Amino acid sequence: MSEAIFLSVRGIRKSFGPVKVLHGVDLDLPSGSVTALLGENGAGKSTLVRILAGDHHPDNGSIVIDGSPVAFRTVAQSRGAGIRLIAQEIADAPTLTVAENIALGSLPNRMGFVDFRAMRDMAQGALDALGADLPLDAPVSKLRLGERQIVEIARATVGASRCLIFDEPTAALSDAETKRLFSLIERMRERGATILYITHRLDEVFAIADRVCVLRDGRVSMDAKVDEVDQPAVVAAMVGRPVAAHQDHHAYVDSGASKLVAVKGLTSDSFSNVDVDVAPGEIVGLYGKVGSGVPELAGAIFGAVPYTGGKVEVAGENVSFRHPGEAIARGIGFLPADRASEGLLRTRTVAENLSAPSWRRLARGLFISRAAESRAFTQWHKDLKVRSRPDGSEKILTLSGGNQQKVLLGRWLEAGSRLLLLVEPTRGVDVGARQEIYHVLRDLARQGHGILIASSDYEDITEAATRAVVMVRGRVVAHLPQEEISTARLTEAAGGGVNA
Repeated sequence: MSEAIFLSVRGIRKSFGPVKVLHGVDLDLPSGSVTALLGENGAGKSTLVRILAGDHHPDNGSIVIDGSPVAFRTVAQSRGAGIRLIAQEIADAPTLTVAENIALGSLPNRMGFVDFRAMRDMAQGALDALGADLPLDAPVSKLRLGERQIVEIARATVGASRCLIFDEPTAALSDAETKRLFSLIERMRERGATILYITHRLDEVFAIADRVCVLRDGRVSMDAKVDEVDQPAVVAAMVGRPVAAHQDHHAYVDSGASKLVAVKGLTSDSFSNVDVDVAPGEIVGLYGKVGSGVPELAGAIFGAVPYTGGKVEVAGENVSFRHPGEAIARGIGFLPADRASEGLLRTRTVAENLSAPSWRRLARGLFISRAAESRAFTQWHKDLKVRSRPDGSEKILTLSGGNQQKVLLGRWLEAGSRLLLLVEPTRGVDVGARQEIYHVLRDLARQGHGILIASSDYEDITEAATRAVVMVRGRVVAHLPQEEISTARLTEAAGGGVNA
């Protein structure tokens, strides 16, 4: 790793109105290195990188590149200095092709017109560097989420990129895509590029980073070489206290009660002949990577994804939900993978978001009782440890990702749902909030709720599940009792192909 500092920030402060977000942050990013930037949601990571990318302007402090002070007033100025931000939120042009999206901002031209041949060569070269095979002429709107993320990464590597900032880049990538991304990062590091890597996944930090910087409450709480720290120390720096894994272990005891849901031979375009069931007090982990059919199966049970064969039984009764409203009426709650676009009522308050499925019950005549909404939220605010105003009066988007997820979970508890279908329940959620969510799920299982976690994140399964079902390319390939659930076992099963 080079010791030459490409980018240095000193005393960076930033407030939004009365809210102070950054309190004097210092950070050095050496050339030819990977620095992991960690912190709980709300710690100030996004604000810091938006300042480096030219989206925000610091109130105080300095930025120095190659020894010279700079002041970015626009994104273009930051890009001109060689800084590229690959944000977690996809920011592509859906109607343009893969090649056009990759070349955006660096379109080659000849005599004032776009040189389409050079553009395609540029895009293909960027994809080849990632080891990705995408159709150059396909509109990106036709790609799945992980493929669109690859297009975003490829665009950032085009041109004179000297510093790349990755914000949760693997959240939507498969294992193979993640490995290719790590290989690309290693090659870029060898060529002297500076990498700032934001992630909630600590295993990624120890796999690719040279240094780790942790923000807590807008201040640097750790800045160290990766080989000088361990995971417990990093977690303690993030949350301000040690966080113990499996601190409230839950083991399912079969009470003989009938299954809350039993899926038999369910088949669709995304999965085939799947059997899975969930009993009261049980947390079933449905594990599979991109293309496994795991999220689609959860959606089919909820009536959101059509299926062509098999059957679904709820409390022993054969059902065929035509839409999610019928599933909700039968006591089933659902957390989608993308809470921002599919779960949240983005312009509404926290209390309104939690009470939405219960509005008819909470209404007084033709009007919804705001007092009743507030009372409903107050109950779950304490039980779920939601960090917000006790009356839930602030907008939902002001909460961190982990607290938004708790509110969405409370939505179904207020509605009386006994069966909870949770798709990627901790995606984009920090370490401390993850443990709190796992704790809540264990408590709910002890109270008799049945929970199906449909996830590509092995930690969701190892931390919470009482048994696991592993899927590969739409087929079930393994059933694991609780004592056999481990990262190694899940990875082995998910990579082992389909056993016909």
